[in-house]
Amino acid sequence: MIALTETNLPDLTLLSRGKVRDVYSTSSPEHLLFVATDRISAYDVILRNGIPGKGKLLTQISLFWFSKLGHIIPNHFVTADIDEMPEEVRKYKDQLDGRAMLVKKAKVVPLEAIVRGYLTGSAWSEYKRSGTVHGIPLPPGLIESQQLPEPLFTPSTKAEQGAHDENISPEKASKLIGESIYAQISQAALKLYSEAAAFSHSKGVILADTKFEFGLVPSTTSLTNEETLILVDELLTPDSSRYWPLKGYEVGKSQPSFDKQYLRDWLVGVGFRKGLERGKEGEEGHGWTIDSSVVEGTRDRYAEAVKLLTS
Repeated sequence: MIALTETNLPDLTLLSRGKVRDVYSTSSPEHLLFVATDRISAYDVILRNGIPGKGKLLTQISLFWFSKLGHIIPNHFVTADIDEMPEEVRKYKDQLDGRAMLVKKAKVVPLEAIVRGYLTGSAWSEYKRSGTVHGIPLPPGLIESQQLPEPLFTPSTKAEQGAHDENISPEKASKLIGESIYAQISQAALKLYSEAAAFSHSKGVILADTKFEFGLVPSTTSLTNEETLILVDELLTPDSSRYWPLKGYEVGKSQPSFDKQYLRDWLVGVGFRKGLERGKEGEEGHGWTIDSSVVEGTRDRYAEAVKLLTS
């Protein structure tokens, strides 16, 4: 299987290439075409080679969660059936099938809405230094991978591609986007995480943390210029979440995972550090290429997460 790292849709207008998704305009002024490629990133670095089939796995699990959690907050999903998309999209069915979604256009809120249920990753690093997570004080004596007393909403900035997101305090986030929108996002994110975490646990999977993105669309019920908050981008994928197997879970150490932590660990092991985003030391500008065994291992972990959660 060959990884699709870049789409080629010459009759459509490409609006952006993100870390994973290619976004196109369509003849429908209210909709965009989101295509999940097989690109993969770690530490905000897009690796040179992709993970074959990854985009289809991301789309499959996003569609699952959009449906399951749609009662909590509306989302941008319209259809994943290529035959129901605008005519100019249908000619690319062979390339798009299983990895594309037609979505509502939305004004993206410039905030990464992160919810953490367990002490791991950058949260664990900060806690060890200061006893806080995103500036929020936590009880003393917690250890790595421990479940938090309650899920925490810990926002970060939404950086431009190639830059690093910055963890910020809830107070700073509220000033950044406004108190009302912040309150809506934090409440929705915590509800989404809590329900998804409970369901995942019933499937033998721990949802340690995840990242949501939100947007604003014109209200369909208001006669004023009010806007409605919706979920956008992907939802609860192994790209945006930490998934751990429940079996064998043990606090006090890092956990095996069904996400890209495996890739992150490999990348650090072969010499990556901040400042070397463009390649190994002495080889800057050449980028980073994933070893074939790591490609296979990453795909297997993603596929296992999708299988466990959606079956």
